Amino acid sequence: MENIKEIVKECDLKHIAIIMDGNRRWAKERNLPSAVGHKKGVDALKTTMRACDDFGIKYLTVYAFSTENWNRKPEEVNFLMDLLGQTLKNELSEMDKNNVVITFIGDTTKLSDKLQMILKNAEDTTKNNTGVHLQIAFNYGARDEIVHALQGIVSEGITDIDEKVISSHLYTKNIPDPDVLIRTGGEMRISNYLLWQIAYSEFIVINDFWPEFNKEKLAECILEYKKRNRRFGK
Repeated sequence: MENIKEIVKECDLKHIAIIMDGNRRWAKERNLPSAVGHKKGVDALKTTMRACDDFGIKYLTVYAFSTENWNRKPEEVNFLMDLLGQTLKNELSEMDKNNVVITFIGDTTKLSDKLQMILKNAEDTTKNNTGVHLQIAFNYGARDEIVHALQGIVSEGITDIDEKVISSHLYTKNIPDPDVLIRTGGEMRISNYLLWQIAYSEFIVINDFWPEFNKEKLAECILEYKKRNRRFGK
Protein backbone atom coordinates (compact mmCIF):
# COMPACT_ATOMS: atom_id res chain seq x y z
CA MET A 1 0.00 0.00 0.00
CA GLU A 2 1.15 3.51 -0.71
CA ASN A 3 2.56 5.64 2.10
CA ILE A 4 -0.67 7.12 3.43
CA LYS A 5 1.10 9.65 5.63
CA GLU A 6 2.88 11.06 2.60
CA ILE A 7 -0.40 11.22 0.65
CA VAL A 8 -2.07 13.11 3.52
CA LYS A 9 0.77 15.62 3.46
CA GLU A 10 0.79 15.86 -0.33
CA CYS A 11 -2.98 16.46 -0.48
CA ASP A 12 -2.90 18.82 2.51
CA LEU A 13 -5.61 16.67 4.11
CA LYS A 14 -6.30 18.22 7.50
CA HIS A 15 -9.86 17.34 8.49
CA ILE A 16 -11.98 14.22 8.09
CA ALA A 17 -15.64 14.20 9.13
CA ILE A 18 -17.48 10.90 9.54
CA ILE A 19 -21.12 9.89 9.79
CA MET A 20 -20.74 6.72 11.86
CA ASP A 21 -23.73 4.84 10.49
CA GLY A 22 -24.70 1.19 10.80
CA ASN A 23 -24.20 0.15 14.42
CA ARG A 24 -27.74 -1.19 14.77
CA ARG A 25 -27.78 -2.84 11.34
CA TRP A 26 -24.44 -4.50 12.08
CA ALA A 27 -25.91 -5.93 15.29
CA LYS A 28 -29.18 -6.99 13.64
CA GLU A 29 -27.34 -8.95 10.94
CA ARG A 30 -25.69 -10.93 13.73
CA ASN A 31 -28.85 -11.34 15.83
CA LEU A 32 -27.30 -9.23 18.57
CA PRO A 33 -28.80 -6.40 20.66
CA SER A 34 -28.29 -2.86 19.35
CA ALA A 35 -26.21 -2.14 22.44
CA VAL A 36 -23.54 -4.53 21.19
CA GLY A 37 -23.38 -2.65 17.90
CA HIS A 38 -22.96 0.68 19.68
CA LYS A 39 -20.17 -0.74 21.86
CA LYS A 40 -18.41 -2.07 18.76
CA GLY A 41 -18.83 1.39 17.28
CA VAL A 42 -16.82 2.84 20.18
CA ASP A 43 -14.03 0.36 19.38
CA ALA A 44 -14.11 1.48 15.74
CA LEU A 45 -13.79 5.12 16.82
CA LYS A 46 -10.76 4.34 18.98
CA THR A 47 -9.16 2.53 16.05
CA THR A 48 -9.92 5.44 13.73
CA MET A 49 -8.45 7.99 16.13
CA ARG A 50 -5.21 6.03 16.31
CA ALA A 51 -5.17 5.74 12.52
CA CYS A 52 -5.62 9.50 12.11
CA ASP A 53 -2.67 10.04 14.42
CA ASP A 54 -0.55 7.56 12.45
CA PHE A 55 -1.52 9.17 9.14
CA GLY A 56 -0.93 12.75 10.29
CA ILE A 57 -4.57 13.87 10.11
CA LYS A 58 -5.06 16.73 12.56
CA TYR A 59 -8.87 16.94 12.84
CA LEU A 60 -11.50 14.22 13.12
CA THR A 61 -15.18 15.09 13.60
CA VAL A 62 -17.69 12.31 14.22
CA TYR A 63 -21.50 12.28 14.37
CA ALA A 64 -22.39 10.47 17.60
CA PHE A 65 -25.92 11.64 18.52
CA SER A 66 -28.17 13.91 16.49
CA THR A 67 -30.95 16.22 17.61
CA GLU A 68 -33.31 13.76 15.91
CA ASN A 69 -32.00 10.76 17.84
CA TRP A 70 -34.12 11.76 20.84
CA ASN A 71 -37.00 10.19 18.91
CA ARG A 72 -35.54 6.72 19.35
CA LYS A 73 -36.80 4.38 22.07
CA PRO A 74 -36.09 5.82 25.54
CA GLU A 75 -34.08 2.77 26.56
CA GLU A 76 -31.75 3.22 23.57
CA VAL A 77 -31.35 6.94 24.21
CA ASN A 78 -30.53 6.27 27.86
CA PHE A 79 -28.04 3.61 26.83
CA LEU A 80 -26.27 6.00 24.45
CA MET A 81 -26.04 8.66 27.16
CA ASP A 82 -24.60 6.14 29.61
CA LEU A 83 -22.24 4.76 26.96
CA LEU A 84 -20.78 8.21 26.28
CA GLY A 85 -20.28 8.95 29.96
CA GLN A 86 -18.76 5.56 30.76
CA THR A 87 -16.52 5.59 27.71
CA LEU A 88 -15.10 8.97 28.67
CA LYS A 89 -14.48 7.80 32.23
CA ASN A 90 -12.73 4.66 30.99
CA GLU A 91 -10.76 6.16 28.10
CA LEU A 92 -9.99 9.76 29.11
CA SER A 93 -6.66 8.99 30.75
CA GLU A 94 -5.46 7.03 27.73
CA MET A 95 -6.69 9.67 25.29
CA ASP A 96 -4.97 12.40 27.27
CA LYS A 97 -1.78 10.33 27.32
CA ASN A 98 -2.05 10.02 23.54
CA ASN A 99 -2.26 13.83 23.25
CA VAL A 100 -5.85 13.87 21.89
CA VAL A 101 -7.82 17.12 22.13
CA ILE A 102 -11.50 16.45 22.84
CA THR A 103 -14.26 18.92 21.98
CA PHE A 104 -18.01 18.45 21.92
CA ILE A 105 -20.13 20.24 19.34
CA GLY A 106 -23.89 20.48 19.69
CA ASP A 107 -26.35 21.70 22.30
CA THR A 108 -24.96 19.94 25.35
CA THR A 109 -27.20 22.01 27.66
CA LYS A 110 -29.99 19.49 26.93
CA LEU A 111 -27.96 16.69 28.54
CA SER A 112 -28.09 15.75 32.21
CA ASP A 113 -26.01 17.80 34.64
CA LYS A 114 -23.91 14.73 35.40
CA LEU A 115 -23.12 14.08 31.73
CA GLN A 116 -22.39 17.77 31.11
CA MET A 117 -19.81 17.64 33.91
CA ILE A 118 -18.18 14.56 32.38
CA LEU A 119 -17.99 16.26 28.97
CA LYS A 120 -16.56 19.46 30.42
CA ASN A 121 -13.96 17.52 32.37
CA ALA A 122 -12.86 15.75 29.16
CA GLU A 123 -12.52 19.07 27.34
CA ASP A 124 -10.67 20.74 30.23
CA THR A 125 -8.33 17.79 30.71
CA THR A 126 -7.25 17.66 27.06
CA LYS A 127 -7.46 21.31 25.97
CA ASN A 128 -3.70 21.88 26.02
CA ASN A 129 -2.83 18.75 24.05
CA THR A 130 -1.38 19.03 20.57
CA GLY A 131 -2.33 15.76 18.87
CA VAL A 132 -5.47 14.78 16.96
CA HIS A 133 -8.38 17.15 17.56
CA LEU A 134 -11.47 14.99 18.07
CA GLN A 135 -14.80 16.78 17.72
CA ILE A 136 -17.72 14.66 18.92
CA ALA A 137 -21.06 15.89 17.60
CA PHE A 138 -23.52 15.08 20.38
CA ASN A 139 -27.07 16.39 20.43
CA TYR A 140 -25.98 18.02 17.21
CA GLY A 141 -28.02 19.16 14.23
CA ALA A 142 -26.68 21.45 11.53
CA ARG A 143 -29.87 23.49 11.25
CA ASP A 144 -29.91 23.91 15.02
CA GLU A 145 -26.26 25.00 14.87
CA ILE A 146 -26.99 27.66 12.26
CA VAL A 147 -29.96 28.96 14.28
CA HIS A 148 -27.73 29.07 17.36
CA ALA A 149 -25.10 31.00 15.39
CA LEU A 150 -27.61 33.54 14.11
CA GLN A 151 -29.04 34.04 17.59
CA GLY A 152 -25.53 34.78 18.83
CA ILE A 153 -24.93 37.28 16.04
CA VAL A 154 -28.20 39.08 16.77
CA SER A 155 -27.53 39.15 20.52
CA GLU A 156 -24.16 40.81 19.84
CA GLY A 157 -25.82 43.49 17.73
CA ILE A 158 -23.85 42.62 14.61
CA THR A 159 -25.50 43.95 11.45
CA ASP A 160 -22.72 43.59 8.89
CA ILE A 161 -23.07 39.85 8.35
CA ASP A 162 -20.99 37.83 5.89
CA GLU A 163 -19.76 34.24 5.66
CA LYS A 164 -16.86 34.89 8.01
CA VAL A 165 -19.18 36.25 10.69
CA ILE A 166 -21.46 33.22 10.49
CA SER A 167 -18.52 30.78 10.47
CA SER A 168 -17.08 32.48 13.55
CA HIS A 169 -20.29 31.73 15.48
CA LEU A 170 -20.56 28.03 14.61
CA TYR A 171 -19.57 25.25 17.01
CA THR A 172 -16.62 24.54 14.70
CA LYS A 173 -15.34 28.11 14.64
CA ASN A 174 -11.81 27.18 15.68
CA ILE A 175 -11.16 24.40 13.17
CA PRO A 176 -10.93 24.19 9.35
CA ASP A 177 -13.87 22.88 7.32
CA PRO A 178 -13.74 19.15 6.51
CA ASP A 179 -11.79 18.18 3.42
CA VAL A 180 -13.73 14.95 3.14
CA LEU A 181 -16.96 13.54 4.56
CA ILE A 182 -17.07 9.76 4.98
CA ARG A 183 -20.36 7.96 5.56
CA THR A 184 -20.45 4.30 6.47
CA GLY A 185 -23.45 2.02 6.02
CA GLY A 186 -24.15 2.82 2.38
CA GLU A 187 -26.78 5.52 2.90
CA MET A 188 -26.64 8.43 0.44
CA ARG A 189 -27.71 11.35 2.61
CA ILE A 190 -26.20 14.04 4.83
CA SER A 191 -28.60 13.68 7.79
CA ASN A 192 -28.40 17.29 9.00
CA TYR A 193 -24.64 17.10 9.57
CA LEU A 194 -22.26 20.04 9.16
CA LEU A 195 -24.38 21.57 6.39
CA TRP A 196 -22.42 24.84 6.36
CA GLN A 197 -18.98 23.30 6.80
CA ILE A 198 -19.19 20.62 4.07
CA ALA A 199 -20.08 23.05 1.27
CA TYR A 200 -16.94 22.02 -0.64
CA SER A 201 -16.07 18.73 1.04
CA GLU A 202 -15.56 15.56 -0.98
CA PHE A 203 -18.10 12.81 -0.18
CA ILE A 204 -17.13 9.18 0.19
CA VAL A 205 -19.83 6.62 0.99
CA ILE A 206 -18.86 3.04 1.84
CA ASN A 207 -21.15 0.07 2.36
CA ASP A 208 -19.35 -1.27 5.44
CA PHE A 209 -21.14 -0.62 8.71
CA TRP A 210 -19.36 1.57 11.24
CA PRO A 211 -18.27 -1.30 13.58
CA GLU A 212 -16.36 -2.72 10.59
CA PHE A 213 -14.43 0.49 9.95
CA ASN A 214 -10.69 0.27 10.61
CA LYS A 215 -7.30 1.67 9.68
CA GLU A 216 -7.25 -0.13 6.32
CA LYS A 217 -10.67 1.23 5.33
CA LEU A 218 -9.62 4.74 6.33
CA ALA A 219 -6.54 4.35 4.16
CA GLU A 220 -8.77 3.28 1.25
CA CYS A 221 -10.88 6.42 1.72
CA ILE A 222 -7.74 8.57 1.70
CA LEU A 223 -6.58 6.91 -1.52
CA GLU A 224 -9.99 7.67 -3.03
CA TYR A 225 -9.71 11.28 -1.84
CA LYS A 226 -6.36 11.54 -3.59
CA LYS A 227 -8.10 10.87 -6.92
CA ARG A 228 -10.54 13.74 -6.48
CA ASN A 229 -10.12 17.09 -8.19
CA ARG A 230 -11.40 19.67 -5.72
CA ARG A 231 -12.75 22.72 -7.54
CA PHE A 232 -14.35 24.63 -4.67
CA GLY A 233 -17.20 25.63 -6.97
CA LYS A 234 -14.92 26.99 -9.70
